Amino acid sequence: MQNNNMKYAAALALSAMTLATSCDDSFLTEKKNYDNVNTDIYNYYEGADGRINDLYSWCLPTAVSGDTWNYPSNGSADNQSKSTEEYAGFGSFVNPDAELMIMSGNTVPDYFHNQANNIQNSVWGRIRNINDVIKGINDGSLSQEDKNYFLGQAYFFRAWCYYLMVKWYGGVPIIKSVQEPVETAHYSRASAKECIDFMVEDLNLAADLLGDFEATGSNNGRVTAGTALALKGRILLLWASPLFNRENKAERWTNAYNEMTADLAKINALGYGLYQSSANVNGSDFAAMFSQSGFNPEALFVTLYNTFQSGDTQKNNPWERSIRPKNTTGSGLNPSAMLVDLFPMSDGKIPANAGTYTKLDASAITYESDYPFMNRDPRFYRTFAFPGARWAYSGDATTADKANPSYENGKSYVLWNYVWYENDEDRSNVQKSGYFGDNLLANGKGMYVRKRTDDLDVNKSPLYSNWAATSTQSGFLYSAAPYIELRYAEVLLNLAEVCAGSGHLDEAAGYLKQIRQRAGYPAGAEGLDGITANEQKCMSAVIYERMIELAYEGKRFDDMRRWLLFDGGANFSEVTGAPSTWTLSGWDGNTCTWLGFKPFNGQRRENMEFRLRDELGNGSTTMDSDPLRKFSAFYHDSLPKLTDAPDEYPDYFDENGWSKMPADVNYLDINEVSVNFANPLGEQLDRLKTFYQQYFVRKMKKGDSYDSNQIPETMHYFAKYYFLGLPQGALNTDTGLQQTIGWEDSNDGGSNGTFDPLAN
Repeated sequence: MQNNNMKYAAALALSAMTLATSCDDSFLTEKKNYDNVNTDIYNYYEGADGRINDLYSWCLPTAVSGDTWNYPSNGSADNQSKSTEEYAGFGSFVNPDAELMIMSGNTVPDYFHNQANNIQNSVWGRIRNINDVIKGINDGSLSQEDKNYFLGQAYFFRAWCYYLMVKWYGGVPIIKSVQEPVETAHYSRASAKECIDFMVEDLNLAADLLGDFEATGSNNGRVTAGTALALKGRILLLWASPLFNRENKAERWTNAYNEMTADLAKINALGYGLYQSSANVNGSDFAAMFSQSGFNPEALFVTLYNTFQSGDTQKNNPWERSIRPKNTTGSGLNPSAMLVDLFPMSDGKIPANAGTYTKLDASAITYESDYPFMNRDPRFYRTFAFPGARWAYSGDATTADKANPSYENGKSYVLWNYVWYENDEDRSNVQKSGYFGDNLLANGKGMYVRKRTDDLDVNKSPLYSNWAATSTQSGFLYSAAPYIELRYAEVLLNLAEVCAGSGHLDEAAGYLKQIRQRAGYPAGAEGLDGITANEQKCMSAVIYERMIELAYEGKRFDDMRRWLLFDGGANFSEVTGAPSTWTLSGWDGNTCTWLGFKPFNGQRRENMEFRLRDELGNGSTTMDSDPLRKFSAFYHDSLPKLTDAPDEYPDYFDENGWSKMPADVNYLDINEVSVNFANPLGEQLDRLKTFYQQYFVRKMKKGDSYDSNQIPETMHYFAKYYFLGLPQGALNTDTGLQQTIGWEDSNDGGSNGTFDPLAN
């Protein structure tokens, strides 16, 4: 087998597609051979390799955008993540005022069809392209070893494309060969079980064909047998979950347990495992795994990026600039207060009075909501950023705005996103916005998502480059940070869940302990004692752990659907035409009650911020009006001289940068109260808490919507959403497709659909 340079495989689609495809307007209009492939290319290694690279470019998940027809949620504030604990603000799945429909109104998201007249923008165009590659390689004259290598990757991607549909629709047409795109073609929806079996078959075949091939060295980024088996585990778990397994059939859990336990040994043998180093400080390994440029044992399915600034191979990861604060030339993502408050305490237990996961033991450590950073799980500090949190980077944000803080070119950057208001009334109004410190002003967030950041204190060789920030351009614009869609911790969590479902509770606890030890918990102090008392408690612990470990990675919404956590599965009787088999008979008839989880329906998510205390007064729209600066000569370098552009503060400093404040003023040096996560946290957090007590107040900030009468609204996930209806475009293209039960069928006068995703 030849050695292939895959360093930038995620970006390659064959230059101008000269080897593989030829597409123009007339070609698309005529709907003839989609790919116009000269089959002779499959007789040459380079040609077959180019076609496989084409599949990568079409099918790899991405960190570029949120949930779409071809990409899963990536953890940004997209439609799916805004329907979970992660972000406030109604995603369309939980908007109580806008029920999703097919023929009118708020149309259902389209994960099934997209554009029929553009192969690269068609769901089924991707699958046709994969089937074309499979046929071409099988019919070609390459050695069997080379064929196996290429076919294993192709079969994996076919299963991946099907998974992205089956999890939404239950059953979709199964197409294994290249079909001619004629208008009279019709393809019936297969049952969910047939689709599950088809995907598992493809993934087992992929794993067998890929054998012991490892994605190391120049092959970094390729899928392997481990990738295929990891995705197979996710699919087997989906099939065993309440969404598809309303009766809680034990054989599904047992089969998944047997398969996934055997597969874990194969995954381990290929070099995969939890990313760990010899210097894990306050969960630094948990942070560092997302900024590994070479082979990363944690990353089983990964999209590689680069720092190229132009050309066909430019492929930059935008995550860093999307999460960094505005005063570092980013934009920032605002986590909901709900998830901030739900993170475990430092003893690994859920905060007391959390109101959910009530089957779990509550922490004996008091949760101080006004100081949410006190005594938390190590992953808290790697998932969120708050006023006083160090968040170092390499660059000069003053090139974009001279008023931005320098912090030694970012190397000592500390987030100071406290808020002041223009008047007393706004200060107490949850709907009013104030102004944030440190030149964030109107562009700040009350808290920040920090997850998957390229932290300079963790990674001394950052993966972003060419810092050329301007008022219109982020300094983090060119980042080569990989995007991990499926990582080893999820493999362990998937296996822990099937262990809990099949009665192997001690094994489930063992996998959770591995994950927590990597997160920074000492062995024997993971906070999981007692979770093996019964299946309900163990399963609750697994699902809670998934929410924490995989936060802001685009996985939570799928978990909530799998476990019917919006209503516990209590409302299927409201779905028009739903048969009795849809009624949940396992899990005591309600998954939320069984797990001790408070149903998401009927709840609100709010945001939070830290405003200045009343006695500090108010300010205006400028950084110079910051009441804390006025009160305390608050600044960012060693006393008594300000080095960050003193001319910007003529009221407080003379032309030489020396303070003009009275001798008895309460001077503050930011370096004395900020938290550096590279050092022991105890005294640092105590000091920051004291600072908060003196200057800050936690304020609830409006999250989810209010109605026209300014009454807070609560989330509502309609039961029919658990299986989506086919979009109008698909029904127009193939008039013989069956619509899903509970959704209107435009090909039948708008009557109720007849396809049952749970029927065999």
